[in-house]
Amino acid sequence: MVVNERTLLISADSHVSEPTDLWEERLPLALRDRAPHFGPRGQKRRFDHPGGMDPAERANEMAADGVSAEVLYPTYGLGLYKMTDAVLQEASFRVYNEWIRDYCRDATAPVYPIGLISTYDIDNAIKELEWCHHEGFPGAMVWQVPPEGLSFLSNHYDPLWDAAQQLEMPISVHILTGFNYSADRSLVPNDIEASRNSVNTKTAEVANTVFDFIFSGTLERFPRLKFVIVEGEIGWLPFSLQQWDYYYDRFRDSRKLPISQKPSDYFYRQMYATFFNDPVGGQLLSTWGQDNCLWSNDYPHGNSQWPNSVEMLERNLGHLPPDVIRKLVQDNVAKLYGRPLA
Repeated sequence: MVVNERTLLISADSHVSEPTDLWEERLPLALRDRAPHFGPRGQKRRFDHPGGMDPAERANEMAADGVSAEVLYPTYGLGLYKMTDAVLQEASFRVYNEWIRDYCRDATAPVYPIGLISTYDIDNAIKELEWCHHEGFPGAMVWQVPPEGLSFLSNHYDPLWDAAQQLEMPISVHILTGFNYSADRSLVPNDIEASRNSVNTKTAEVANTVFDFIFSGTLERFPRLKFVIVEGEIGWLPFSLQQWDYYYDRFRDSRKLPISQKPSDYFYRQMYATFFNDPVGGQLLSTWGQDNCLWSNDYPHGNSQWPNSVEMLERNLGHLPPDVIRKLVQDNVAKLYGRPLA
């Protein structure tokens, strides 16, 4: 049995449902005419649950799923990473960060906010990261797919990575953030391409981001920096790491890379990945990733297993020893974010 009365489930990736008019109501007056608009307040949305909007209801819906604590990401806020107006993005992210701070303070169950960081202006990004740290956020998030000219292969982000390392703030990248396949869904020509995006394109984008963090030398230069790959699943990771290691060794003398260790060494030392609906990844956890993978329930989104997380965990992780299961559903995330639970 995966879960018993002594098991604490901590979801490493759950979500809130921001008010549709949050930015129209709270942005500075000078920016409000350009505020992101997501429809009238009160309209029914497919991902709406009472606890997604009301912190007082959150504990009830967590209890229905057997979940003891959650790390929280936005819903609409994910799409704001494709903004090209740096000033508007920075202000929009501060609006969300203040709202989620208050939401978590008002919740009666342990919920922990991940702050949104705009990285056009790195000096301002550091200030926002410091604000999040001061307000008790355990981590922060940047875009997963940067715009052209701001690649993760560049040194543009180095001062931010250094600040995150010094503050011990893990940096997340979540699918559907930045200049990626979801940036303009009206451009998807047909259902075949939509299906390609759901698996092939999404996985390629996640894999390229992990590759960039490792092969750029970022993890070499900042050995205490932690990255969290969110909602990209995990079944593809051991194959990619094995192949990267193979070609790193094969061409070690002819390819001059800014890294001194095997690519997988950096991943195991500094990177984490969340999973929630990945039976293949669950099987691979018997031999790989037990210290780097984090279970999540994706509540309240349509892909979520809520309120049946325990049943899905039984199917996907039931073959693993109890101590490994505890790492995946509790210990790894608690250690990463410094939020141990009794």
